[in-house]
Amino acid sequence: MKKYGILVSALLICALAFGSAGTAAAAEWPKEKPFTMLIPFAVGGGTDFNARLVAKIMEDVLDVRVNSINRTGGQGVVGHTAIAKGEPDGYPLGDIECELNMMHWAGLTDLTYRDLTPLALIVSVGGAVFVEQDSPYKDIKELFAAIKDNPGKLKASGASHGGIWHLCAAGMLQGEGLQVSDVIWVPNDGAAPSLQDMAAGGLDFVVCSPNEAAALVSAEKVRPLVTITKKRVSTMPDVPTLKEATGSDWLLDSWSGIAAPGNLPEDLKVKMGDAIKKVWETAEFQETMAKAGKTTEYLGPDDFRDFLAEIDKNYGEVMKSVGLVKE
Repeated sequence: MKKYGILVSALLICALAFGSAGTAAAAEWPKEKPFTMLIPFAVGGGTDFNARLVAKIMEDVLDVRVNSINRTGGQGVVGHTAIAKGEPDGYPLGDIECELNMMHWAGLTDLTYRDLTPLALIVSVGGAVFVEQDSPYKDIKELFAAIKDNPGKLKASGASHGGIWHLCAAGMLQGEGLQVSDVIWVPNDGAAPSLQDMAAGGLDFVVCSPNEAAALVSAEKVRPLVTITKKRVSTMPDVPTLKEATGSDWLLDSWSGIAAPGNLPEDLKVKMGDAIKKVWETAEFQETMAKAGKTTEYLGPDDFRDFLAEIDKNYGEVMKSVGLVKE
């Protein structure tokens, strides 16, 4: 993770930005010591984009220095472990991703969200169900009815086997009392080829993020039936959530957040959480994320931990249903 160096002139500013602990707490940080932002995936990817944007704005808003370091390997295990095992002194932090909810279920590591100190959820993207524009299914209930009447006949895609949208679809089906095997999942390299396959008549529906299908929705090539999100998506305000349409509470977000090492003292947790909130609230953060097609969502430290607990449970259950949990 990366550390933010604090100049003498910035100590008072940082103390105010971090909350109510005052100048005495700020003085506990050594002069000229930078913060470290650890990034568990490679340069140029989505995780790297998120983390470096947070680090850059932290430098601007809080007048501190942040070193961004990519610690890759082990499908995210190396970087997430480095974040968890950093010194809990308020300087190291890192970007954590939804892979944190998957790695331990897959038997890659014993590390879980409990080993870190969550500071803030910054991005959360739920899925949505799309059909071809001329599909006979007018709403999600009609699609579920067709699946129930024709088990093993309808085809869907949106990701590879075990990918985020495969898991999202599997959990959605189970929430309706259906079997995962009631739909043939066609592995694909993401949303774009899946939507193309559906347009060509090879699939009955696609599960992916709203942003990934936005262009085809605008072109009236595909229709959203439902979003698998807690609240309606701003770009699709007329599309109901799964909860609204069926009563199902199923959620499986692809999320990104900021965390510190485990056992971070409570006062530092509050300070760092306040700092990330200031970053998240800036116009630069919101506008940059919007241009990148990302959905910003904020949760503070305690709510973020509760979110991680719920999502971790959901990941475990659905990964087990598709044979991805190592017993």
